Amino acid sequence: MVLDFLVSALVTLLVVVDPVGLAPTFIGITDGLTESQRRQVAARAALIAGAILIGAALIGDWLLTVLNISLAAFRIAGGLLLFSIASEMLLGVRISREGAAAEQAIEEHVRNIAAFPLAIPLLAGPGAITATVLLAGRTGHDPLLLAVLIGVVIAVAAACALTFLFAAPIGRLLGMTGNTVLARLLGVLLAALAVQYVVDGIRAVLTG
Repeated sequence: MVLDFLVSALVTLLVVVDPVGLAPTFIGITDGLTESQRRQVAARAALIAGAILIGAALIGDWLLTVLNISLAAFRIAGGLLLFSIASEMLLGVRISREGAAAEQAIEEHVRNIAAFPLAIPLLAGPGAITATVLLAGRTGHDPLLLAVLIGVVIAVAAACALTFLFAAPIGRLLGMTGNTVLARLLGVLLAALAVQYVVDGIRAVLTG
């Protein structure tokens, strides 16, 4: 049970956040910064995104209750949202759009690029927050599973920081073709996970 949830949560968040896919965007955003400044930006972005997702894991279910939204309804809506993100990954729209957003942020001289656009919305965007809330709902308020989810969020945030630190070498290693193939494969995997969320939500509604 715990191992299955751990694997599911880790795969889901890694695919949704997609640290490797964001590496080129990080390089573009931090262009002109020194190596020390890049390390600071990477660490701060990972910390901010991790805090946001941990908050979603802890109070997401409570927020749904306050808003009188059933978990089944949120699963269906969340699954559809994740499927749209997967479609963008498969069609190559997501990275180009994020790159354009990053360029716009630079042109507007955003003071803290670690917070925006890196932490929000690239790392802790709607898809990642939705996935975290859905995963938190699967814990059934089990403290152990919730602790596992928080650990997964921390691990994913750390993976993002490490990926950003080694963004340039990773980009050169994968090359344009490698990055494209990886994005498509992750898109297919995310689409399957999204459909599963929708199926689980519909099944929950039908069983009352």
